[in-house]
Amino acid sequence: MKNLLFLYVVILLLSFTKMESQNSIKVANQEELKAAIKNAVAGDEIILANGVWKDIQIKFFGKGTQEAPIVLRAETSGEVSIKGVSDLKIGGTYLEVRGLYFKNGYTPSNTVIDFHIDSNAIANHCRVSDCVIEDFTQLNRNKDDHWVEFWGRYNQLDHCYLAGKSNQGPTIMVSLKGNEQINNYHQIVNNHFGPRPRKGGPHGETLQIGDSNTSMSPSHTQVVNNLFERCDGEVEIISNKSNNNEYRNNIFYKCEGSLVLRHGNYCIIDGNVFIGDDKSEFMGGIRVINTGHWITNNYFYNIKGKEFRSALAVMNGVPKSPQNRYNQVTDVVIAYNTFVDCITPWQFSVGANMDKKQVLPLQEIRSARPERTIVANNIIYNQIPNDFPIKAYDKVDGILFKNNSINSPNNSDVLDKGIQTESISMTQQSDWLFVPTTNQKNVYQGFDFETITKDLFGKDRALANAVGAIVLPVDTNKGKINKKDFGSTWFSNDKPGETSKTIKISSTNELAEAFSKAASGTIFELKKEVYNLEESVVIDKQFTIRAKNSKNKAILVYSGKADTPAFLMVSKGNLTLENMILKGGKTQKAFATATKEMSSAYNLKVKNSEISDFDCVLKAYKDSFADTISIDNSIIKNCKKGLILATENDDLGEYNAEFVIITNSKFDGVQNSILDYYRGGYDESTIGGNLVFKNNTVTNSGKSEETGILIKTKGIVNVAISNTNFSNNPVKFIAVLWGEKGQQPLNNTIANSGEFKIEQSIKQKMMY
Repeated sequence: MKNLLFLYVVILLLSFTKMESQNSIKVANQEELKAAIKNAVAGDEIILANGVWKDIQIKFFGKGTQEAPIVLRAETSGEVSIKGVSDLKIGGTYLEVRGLYFKNGYTPSNTVIDFHIDSNAIANHCRVSDCVIEDFTQLNRNKDDHWVEFWGRYNQLDHCYLAGKSNQGPTIMVSLKGNEQINNYHQIVNNHFGPRPRKGGPHGETLQIGDSNTSMSPSHTQVVNNLFERCDGEVEIISNKSNNNEYRNNIFYKCEGSLVLRHGNYCIIDGNVFIGDDKSEFMGGIRVINTGHWITNNYFYNIKGKEFRSALAVMNGVPKSPQNRYNQVTDVVIAYNTFVDCITPWQFSVGANMDKKQVLPLQEIRSARPERTIVANNIIYNQIPNDFPIKAYDKVDGILFKNNSINSPNNSDVLDKGIQTESISMTQQSDWLFVPTTNQKNVYQGFDFETITKDLFGKDRALANAVGAIVLPVDTNKGKINKKDFGSTWFSNDKPGETSKTIKISSTNELAEAFSKAASGTIFELKKEVYNLEESVVIDKQFTIRAKNSKNKAILVYSGKADTPAFLMVSKGNLTLENMILKGGKTQKAFATATKEMSSAYNLKVKNSEISDFDCVLKAYKDSFADTISIDNSIIKNCKKGLILATENDDLGEYNAEFVIITNSKFDGVQNSILDYYRGGYDESTIGGNLVFKNNTVTNSGKSEETGILIKTKGIVNVAISNTNFSNNPVKFIAVLWGEKGQQPLNNTIANSGEFKIEQSIKQKMMY
C-alpha cells in the first residue's frame, strides 16, 4: 500500500512538471529541418543527414535547459558540408551546434554563424562546438562580414577550426550593442585559428571584442587556450575594444600582427606564447593602450617586429582622446614576462607624433606619455648579444622599472637601476622554448603582486617564485605544440603539398590544350619556339611557364583584343614566368587582374624574361590584391605604362599589393611611370605595402608621365630604392619618398633623370 501511495505521488508531481524530451530527429532536407526546429523541446537532438546542404539559411531557435539543451548536429562530424550561399543564426537558450563543415561558399548576410536571429531572438547560454569554417569567404574581398558574431550572454565557441578568411571584417566579432550584450562572459576556448592571408589594408582582424562606440562597456569575454597560426590579416590579430576581458594561455604561432589592447580597460593578458621567426619582421607581441591592464607570465620568442609590431609596444596616447582614438596608458602592470631572442623587445611611447602637428588634426597627436605603469620581474635574454633592448620615442618618466634582468649590455636611451645586466643561463628545451637553469628568486613585490599566483605553465608561485614567466622545474613535455590539442576533433589542416608535374610543350596547339586540363602545380616547359596566344590565359591555379634553357628563351606573342591581358590573374592565381619572351601588339596588357570576384590574393613572379610592346605591363583593378609581385633579372621595354597598383583610391587604407620586389632588371622606353603603387587614407595601424627596388637600370622612361614622377609610391609605408642606375629619363622626380617612414634612396646613380624628393610628412585623408 505504501509503495502504491509513493508511486501515485510521483505520478502526480510529474503531471505538474514539463517533460523533457530525449528525441533524436534525423532530417534530410530544409523543410524537415525547419519543422524539427519549430517543434523541438528541451532535450531534443536534431541530426543533419550526412551530405551537402547547399544554399541554406538555418534559423535555429528554441528553449533548452542546462541539463537538457536542444542540439543541432551532424550525423557524422565533418560529413555535413554547408556550401553555397548559406548561414546559421541561433536565438534562444541552451542551444548547441556540433560537427558542421562550412566550405565552398559565403554568407548571404553579415555573418556565417550568428548568436542572434534578430533583436527579439538573441542567444544566451548557447554553444557552437567541433565545427569548421574554411575559405567561406565573400567573392569580393572588400565586402564586409564576420564568420562568427557573438550576441547575448554566456555563449561559447570551442574546439572549432576557422581559416582562410580573405575578405574584409574580423573573423570573430563580439557585439556589445545594448544591455543584453554587456557583462556577457562569453568563452572562446580551445579553438584553432588557422592561416588568415594578408588583406592589404585594415579590417583584417582574427578576433575583435567590442568596437569604438561600445569600448567603455564591460564585456568579461574569455579567450583561453586557443592556437593562432599564421593569422596575417593585418597588424591586429586580436583587437580588444571593451573592458574586463581575459586572454590566457593562447599560442600565437608566426602571426604577422599583435594582441592589441586598442580600446577598453582592465584586461588580463596572462600565460600567452608569441613565436616569431627569422623570415619576417612583421610578427609582433602585445601592444598596450588604455588603463589598468595586467600583462603577466607571457613568453616571447624571436619577435623581430618594431614599433606597432614590437614584442612589447607601450603607446603614447592622445590627451583628452576621442573615444575612437588612443587613450593614455595608465596604471598598467607588466610583470613576470620572458623575452628570448627578440630584437629591441621593449618599445615605449610608440606612435609619438608631436612633429606632425602641421599635417594632422589635434585629435591625432599622441603626446600623452604612459603614467603609473610598472615593469617588473621580467627577463630579456638573447643568445646573440643585443645591446639595444629598449627603444623610447618619448620620455619614460611615468614608468617604474623594478628588478628586470637582461643578459646583454644596455646601451639604449633608457637606463634605469630597475634594469640590470646579469649573467643569465638558459637551456633550450624545444625549437622555441628556452628555460632558465636556475630560479632568480629575488623578486619585486608590488601592489597586488600576490594575485599573480601561477607561472606560464601553471606552477604555483607561492611555492617557488622567480623572475620571468617560468618557474623551475619545468616538465620535459613543455615546449611542444600539438595541433590536435586545439580545434575540431575530426579536422586537420596539415595537407600534402601540391605535387608538380612537368608538361613539355612544342606547339601553340599543345599549349592551349595543356592550359585547359592542367592541375595546380603544373610546370609548362616550352621548347625554343614562337607560340601565338589569341585569347587571354586564365591563371586560377599555381602554374609555371618556362623555357627549359635560360639562354634559349621561348617566345609568346599575344594577339588578343585591345585592352585584354595575355594573362588574366584571378582569385588564388599563382603564375611564374621564367626564361620567356612575352610580346604584345601595343594595345593590350601583359598581365591584368579580373575586374570582379577577386576574393583572394594572387601572386606573380617574372624571372629572367623579357616583356615588350604592351600598353600596360600589369593592371590591378579595384578590389584586387597581390600578396607578392616579383620581377627579377628581366627586361621591360617599349611599353606605354608599367605596373599599375593604384586603383584602391577611396583612401580607406587599402592597397593592391603587399610586396613588390623588383631586382636586377631593366626598364627601357616605358612612356609613363614604371610603377604606380598607392595607399591612401590616414591609418597608422596599416603598415604596408612594401617595395624593394634594387640593382636595376631605368632608361628613356617617363616622358609622357603627367605627374613627372617615375616611380610613384604615395602612402606606401616601406620603400627601398637602391643601387639602381637612372639614365636619360625626362622626369622631374625619380620618386617622392616619405621621410617620416625612414625612406631614403641609397647608392643610386642618376644622369639626366630628375631627382629624389623627400617629404618628411605627407597629408592624408582622415579615415575616422
